[in-house]
Order: sequence, then C-alpha cells, then structure tokens
Amino acid sequence: MKKIGLTALAMVLLISGFTQQTFSISKEKLRDKIKGGWAGQTIGVTFGGPYEFRYTGTFIQDYQPLLWYDGYIKNTMLNDPGLYDDLYMDLSFVHVFDQYGLHAPVDSFANAFAHADYMLWHANQAARYNILNGIKAPASGNWINNPHADDIDYQIESDYAGLMSPGMPNTASAISDKIGHIMNYGDGWYGGVFVGALYAMAFISNDLNHIVREALKTIPEQSKYHQCIADVIQWHDQFPDDWKRSWFEIQRKWSSDMACPEGIFRSFDIDSKLNSAYVVLGLLYGNGDFGKSIEIATRAGQDADCNPSTVGGIIGALLGYDQIPSYWKMGLKEAEDINFKYTTISLNKVYSIGFNQALQNIQENGGRIKDDNIIISVQHPVAVKLEQGFPDLFPVARKTIHNEDVKELSLEFEGTGFVITGEAQKKEKDAADYIFEASVYVDGSLVETTKLPTNFTTRRYELFWKYLLTNKKHTVTIKVLNPDDRYRLNAEDYIVFSDKPANEAH
Repeated sequence: MKKIGLTALAMVLLISGFTQQTFSISKEKLRDKIKGGWAGQTIGVTFGGPYEFRYTGTFIQDYQPLLWYDGYIKNTMLNDPGLYDDLYMDLSFVHVFDQYGLHAPVDSFANAFAHADYMLWHANQAARYNILNGIKAPASGNWINNPHADDIDYQIESDYAGLMSPGMPNTASAISDKIGHIMNYGDGWYGGVFVGALYAMAFISNDLNHIVREALKTIPEQSKYHQCIADVIQWHDQFPDDWKRSWFEIQRKWSSDMACPEGIFRSFDIDSKLNSAYVVLGLLYGNGDFGKSIEIATRAGQDADCNPSTVGGIIGALLGYDQIPSYWKMGLKEAEDINFKYTTISLNKVYSIGFNQALQNIQENGGRIKDDNIIISVQHPVAVKLEQGFPDLFPVARKTIHNEDVKELSLEFEGTGFVITGEAQKKEKDAADYIFEASVYVDGSLVETTKLPTNFTTRRYELFWKYLLTNKKHTVTIKVLNPDDRYRLNAEDYIVFSDKPANEAH
C-alpha cells in the first residue's frame, strides 16, 4: 500500500496509525465539509480581525458588541488583504500540492512562501529570511535560528493538512512534520499538528469533547504544549458553564511568553500554547454552535483573528458548509470568486482543489472510492516526536538601546544568550532598497556576519541573537560593514537570557 512520500520517521508514524476501522462518507458530504472548513476560516478571521492583539492579558467584555454585517467579508478581502495571512499561507501550500502532487519536496513549499509578495511576521518572516539566505528547512524553523519558533505561525496555516486528511490525523501529522518545521519547532510546531488533527477528526465525529481529546493524542504527553491543552480540558470539565473561569486559569498558569522577543516582559503573547488554549475554549464552550464558538475565541483576546479562524474552520468542517448558519454566511457568495490577494486562488477554487487533494490522500492512505461512496481508513491518533525549543532559557532582563543610526555598537550582559531588536530603515521614503552587512562579535570572537535588508518583505525580524552561551559576563560588539547616510540601522533594545529565572538567579 502506497503512503504519502515523507521522511522515514513519518512513514513509521503513518503505518503505526492504521487500523481496520473504516468510515463511509458520500462525495457530496465530503465536499460540503471541506467547503465548510475553508469558509469557516474565512468567516472567523474576518470576524476577529478588528480585535487582533488589541486585548492582551484581558478578554473582550460582554457589553462590547462585535462587528458583523452583510458585505463585511468582501469589503475586508478587498481593503485589508494582509489580514488573511492565515489563508494565503495555507493556499501557498495547497498550490504546491496542486502543482507537484502529494509527494512534493519540502523545498517546494519553503520557496513558495519565501519568494511570495505577501507580508509575513514572526516565525514565518524569520523562516523566510533564513530560506532566502541559505538556511533550509528544517533548520529554518529551529529555535537556534528562529527566535519565534514557539509562535503561533504554523498553527494558523496548518488547516490544509487536516482538510486534506479526513479521518487520518497521523497523515496530517506527517504532512506537518515536513512543512511545519519550515517555520516552527517544538510547541510552535505542535500547534499545527494539533490543529491538523482537530480537522481530521471533525470529519468523522460530531462530539467536540471527543475530537479535542483524540487530537491531543498526537502531541507527546511530556511536552508543555500537551500539558497546557490537557489543563484546558480539565478546567472545562470542572467549570463546564463558565469559559471565563477557565480563561483565568489559563492566564494564571500559561500566559508567560518566554521566547518571542515582542512578548517578553509584556502582555503581548503570540505563543502557540496560549492561543491554542483559546482555540480549545472556543471549541469546548461553543458546544458546536458556530457563532458562539468563534465569539468565545475572539473575546479571549491576544491573536483574536487567527484563533476564531481556526475555530471557525474546525466547526465549519464538522457542520459542513450548508449547516453554517446563514447569518454568518451573509455576503459570503459575493466574496467566493475573489482571489485572495497575492494568490491566484479564490474560495471557490480552493473548495474544488481541496476536495480533489482529499480524495487523492484518502486513496494513498488505504481508503477507496466506489461510485459516490468514499471509504476512509480511519487512523487512531499517535503522538509525534518529542521536541522542546528554548530549553533552560529564561529571560532575565530587557534593556533599552534606542540607537537610531548604528555604525558600531557594544553592550555587556551576564547570562547565556541575547536578542537585539530593531530594523534596517530608509531615511527617505522613496529611496531604493538597501542591504546592510554587519558583523557580530561575542567576547571578541566573530560569531556571525549577516545581511539586514530595508525591504519589509525580505527583512530580518530581529537584528541579532545568540543562545547557548556560557553563563558569565559577555561583551557583544556590532560593526556595520557598509554604512550609508541614506539609510539607518535602528537598534531598539536587547533581551538577556539565563539558565534560570531571574527570581532564582541569586
């Protein structure tokens, strides 16, 4: 029996996941569920868009109405296309599968988004920079090379893996092993594995408690990610009618972003664990009600567009397109033939492409098609490999630099790592793009010579970083090799890490 062509580890994973259990579904029903998944994502991200990272460390109060009206989706797609990074990253991968088949090599996916014109942030942008500068997957997503490895990025773009793997969570995991490591590692990767499994299970079960618990089996129990989601399940069992009580418990235990430089010592939190916890809040407390589910995921705050997008996609796949309430689909028809900006794919196109890819994947993984009936070889979820980024790395200080035109810079710190934030900028808006080159020395030894583009699409998300240093006093020196008065290198602040938390340092 042929399997999807991935790594040897993934092959073992797939084989171990096969059982004798099968699930029958008509072509019409499968198509409806795939349409529901893509439409649900689009509705969810549009609904949550105005609140993205406006509520950090708090939730949106009940008295505040959340915007929704006929024509909202079309208006947003045309006038705020950057909101749909959830979708256009998904569609990049869908397009590669469509071009090169289910066995497309990892470099095809990496190059597709690295060379795309669309805007990216966090782990995606850090990975794009790495790929454009010769650091290939999976190193491009590894925490050593990517300070955003634990961020939400692959979680919000992994929907395609589950939608093309109905009833086959391990197949979705194997796809994510290849593609998710382009931009993430550890907990950041687990977010995408979990979401893929949620979608896969939504095709064969209507019980959200069962779907969430089964999907979590794809994540190693020893990981912090698994522990976080298991806590949310437990709190839902304990407080089944009070999502806010569970939200408070999540904040108390899991709201510390220890890795993302934008979130350290701040209320901003784009960590995959926390935002996945909000996804699970929406799923469990929404009880299958589409509107209630995406509203809870939005009101929970932080990445309040991506989380309802994920929830909307999963509930959409569970219900099917036809069963999404008409209130939430008003104006959708007018938007379904609009290509998502930076792509040549519309919703109507991806409904068809996604259905065909699911049929191929079902057949490649033990299923069969007989007339209008599809028989899926259902897989029991199996945990993927254990990996944990940023081990024994704790932020202990954040200090201001505010040097807006760096030619040479020195700083001292005591610890095991550092990150310097900032950006390369044009002094004149209409100036041509420029690429700074800079060398970084730690304790007098050259550790890196790097490029720092002023171009937003190809930028380096942080200026410099280095982990795994000996815990002692260090001196870091930055030397710009090609200064130009038309441009500036703005260094904002630096973060210091140690091998124990700050309150245990003495």
